[in-house]
Amino acid sequence: MQLEEACEYARHVSPDRRNWTRHFVYRTTHIRTTWKFRVGFVVLVLAVVWLTSSWWTAAIARSLVCEANGAPSDAILVENFDSDYLTFEHATRLRKAGYASRVLVPAARDPHTLDVKPVERATAEMLARLSRLGDFEFVPIQTVEPISLNAAGDVLRFIQKARIRSVLVVSPLLRSRRSALVYEATLGRAGITVRCEPARSRELASWTESWHGMQNVAEQWLKLQYYRLYVLPFRTPLVDAGT
Repeated sequence: MQLEEACEYARHVSPDRRNWTRHFVYRTTHIRTTWKFRVGFVVLVLAVVWLTSSWWTAAIARSLVCEANGAPSDAILVENFDSDYLTFEHATRLRKAGYASRVLVPAARDPHTLDVKPVERATAEMLARLSRLGDFEFVPIQTVEPISLNAAGDVLRFIQKARIRSVLVVSPLLRSRRSALVYEATLGRAGITVRCEPARSRELASWTESWHGMQNVAEQWLKLQYYRLYVLPFRTPLVDAGT
């Protein structure tokens, strides 16, 4: 009897009085996935990643490579941060093809003598000899972080004194886009025409085949983002084209 009276009372109570609790609490319905669905979803994602690996691995590598736009220039600039034989070899081909007769090779300088360090000099000369590059000029650079940006500043001062108005940058394949961005932000702003020629290698298609390749791509990708998002927007000094 008491239950029937309570139900009858609830039917006659106004909606505002009956639902006053909605201001403090509410009820919801949750839908949870089963473990079978979760396992199936993970398997599906892994299958898609595996089936499309040839596409996205190449896309990641291509994002690190500058667009080759080599043309006759006043000088060829051989990047020498990691003493890569392939860059010297590619510079030799470009020189023989008539792109430029003058070759510049940046190398770390001794802070006391301001001349190129003996080890850096000997390594570059050995690579030039092995690749049959011929005569070249050293550009002493400082190795202070951010290294690529500070080195580009030293290169800029050197080529301005030498009255060079265009350079063809030969860079290791997977760091070539970063190099192009750095030189455009320094030499380009000073009115120097900058062109890019990445040294070709198998890394573009085979970097996932070895731990060293994956480590190199990950390192170059992170450094590229570091320069894009921080170094170039906030650390690049203003350059006067007339200096």
